Amino acid sequence: MRSDYNTAQPLIMHIDLNSCFATVEQQARVRLRGRPVAVVNRRTDMTMIVTCSYEAKAMGVKLGMRLRDAKRICPGLIGVESDPAKYRYVYHKLLDIMNDYSAHVTMKSIDEGVIDFSQAPQSIVERGLENIGREIKQRLRDEIGVAMRCNVGIGTNRFLAKMAASLHKPDGMDVITHENLRDVLATLKLTDLTGIAGRNEYRLNSIGIMTPLQFLDTPAHVLHSMVFQSVNGEQWHQRLRGWEVDDVTTTVKRVGRQYVLDGFNLSFDEILQRLHHLCESVGHRMRKQGLSARGIYVGTRTFNMTGDRRRSYWHATHVSQTPFFSDKTIYELARRLFLNAPPNIRDINVHCYLLERNEPSQVSLFADQIVRERSVVNAIDELNNRYGEHTIHAASTTNTGPFVKTKIPFGSTRYL
Repeated sequence: MRSDYNTAQPLIMHIDLNSCFATVEQQARVRLRGRPVAVVNRRTDMTMIVTCSYEAKAMGVKLGMRLRDAKRICPGLIGVESDPAKYRYVYHKLLDIMNDYSAHVTMKSIDEGVIDFSQAPQSIVERGLENIGREIKQRLRDEIGVAMRCNVGIGTNRFLAKMAASLHKPDGMDVITHENLRDVLATLKLTDLTGIAGRNEYRLNSIGIMTPLQFLDTPAHVLHSMVFQSVNGEQWHQRLRGWEVDDVTTTVKRVGRQYVLDGFNLSFDEILQRLHHLCESVGHRMRKQGLSARGIYVGTRTFNMTGDRRRSYWHATHVSQTPFFSDKTIYELARRLFLNAPPNIRDINVHCYLLERNEPSQVSLFADQIVRERSVVNAIDELNNRYGEHTIHAASTTNTGPFVKTKIPFGSTRYL
């Protein structure tokens, strides 16, 4: 525990691509530049907006808004269907640029990454992180396109670097050190701090902490015993003072996908076809991480058809004594559970959990069968990796491709 501020040279850089998906679309399509753009996952007026350009944000368009509602407040809004291949390309280009400066690079999401310069060559550090930040901005324009912009934040830990990257959007660059920390916090609200949303704000407010500066000045034992009631209190005490507590590697707990049905008059067999497609996608992603599972979860949300807009939720789970990894097994287990699902289904959700390394059992009564199954699965995965996901698939999912499209997860990079 440190009660003082971290006075070390700030060597953590956070890079945040501005309105990533919308900016990439504007880069790819010249006529979209300077115009309000909303990226959606499905080209219907009832779909939710995934992200939008700064021109759209200036008109009041927000993430999560329905495209139809957004067009009412921004009549010139252009809805563009998401194109994951473009975003993957930009992700890898950004990663390549960042890797040129340090071997310690972590992508936090598809549009955010962290460079740790603490173990970078001294010749690079001596150039100054602000100079490197400006160079990275220019390289994005030169190597990807002139429409690309990013925010750069520099701090003594990951938290302050991320906070610095959020201060002046778009295309800003800020540094937070022990010298200007209090001045920066004085301009913010509690909910401007990453990790402080409604629930944590309420916890802080309940003991009279109303501002980030009051949060900073609160002793660690008070944060532990009266606010967070866990070690999280001490972590916040250190995090706010610039000490690193977030340099941790997390393990994959579950692999899954959710899909909002493309129509509410689909037959049960048509819904099963879409479930089968999701199971193939989940299996491919799980095996790509070298994992197998013992647990499977299937869930749905349903509409109340009496005119009430309230939704009800249903789910079912199954835990197997032996690990499974093939698409065939995942779908068969999910299908059996799904037979008990209620009517009026709005969406379907399937994920695998209780994950473990996908290694053949040393002793098995069905060793030959498992080896054969693994060989077939590996051959299919190799073809799908080479020619694109869902190149080889079950016959029942032949017509689901136009509906159940691959989406890019904001909060995870393990599938990229």
